[in-house]
Amino acid sequence: MKFKKVLVGVLALVSTLTLAACSSSSSKKATSTDQWDTYVKNGEITIGFDNTFVPMGYEDEDGSNVGFDIDLANAVFKEYGITVKWQSINWDMKETELNNGTIDLIWNGYSITDERSEKVLFTDPYMVNEQVLVTKKSSGITSFADMKDKVLGAQSGSSGYDAFTSHPEVLKDIVSGGDATQYETFTQALIDLKNDRIDGLLIDKVYANYYLEQEGELDNYNIISSEFDGEDFAVGARKADKTLVKKINQAFKKLYQDGTFQEISNKWFGEDVATDDVKN
Repeated sequence: MKFKKVLVGVLALVSTLTLAACSSSSSKKATSTDQWDTYVKNGEITIGFDNTFVPMGYEDEDGSNVGFDIDLANAVFKEYGITVKWQSINWDMKETELNNGTIDLIWNGYSITDERSEKVLFTDPYMVNEQVLVTKKSSGITSFADMKDKVLGAQSGSSGYDAFTSHPEVLKDIVSGGDATQYETFTQALIDLKNDRIDGLLIDKVYANYYLEQEGELDNYNIISSEFDGEDFAVGARKADKTLVKKINQAFKKLYQDGTFQEISNKWFGEDVATDDVKN
């Protein structure tokens, strides 16, 4: 009897390990092959986003996901009869979440950089952005040079922090401690800036303008033009999802041709923010 119990236990363990291996193999296949037919068949795709990044994609007071990227992505996949499932993620872990299959796309003011291009397959850029330095007018800081020996803040995993570390001669070599205080969200960083716990914040221009205007604080802050190269927003997919990227690019152009892209853009920015890649 004892032998039979041991045998049953061993068989159960083997079964569990086999199922786990099959699951792992299935997951690996899903992230290493073109999944367009699966998205169409299931009628669903999962997009990862930072739900505090106004006005690109964020959670409003009633818990709904809203923003420019939310509207644009929903419009893109409506063209293909696919529903978007929005998944809030830690922005610092976005490429890991994508490549382990937790999400299918990164779409939330996601800037194209050389480092990111090694990890993901980008769509055509759809919007231009830049990194700006935000300071309180009362601080007297009106240029990047004025940040010498001052405390800088940045979002962890952001393109702003990437630029900060890649071009140390601009800020890294002069700020206090030789590094930036890193925050999980820009909202946390702006609160610290307001309360003088940091002296300046490296941040996406689109976020800074929208947030400070909504808070009625725009007149109290300097938004200092970037000394880094301009950057483009695009959508990040797994390297294998070539058809998905192709379909998104096609939808961008169609939505621009029928005026939907401009309608969404005017709703959030009051102007047409489309790149030439989308327009032509």
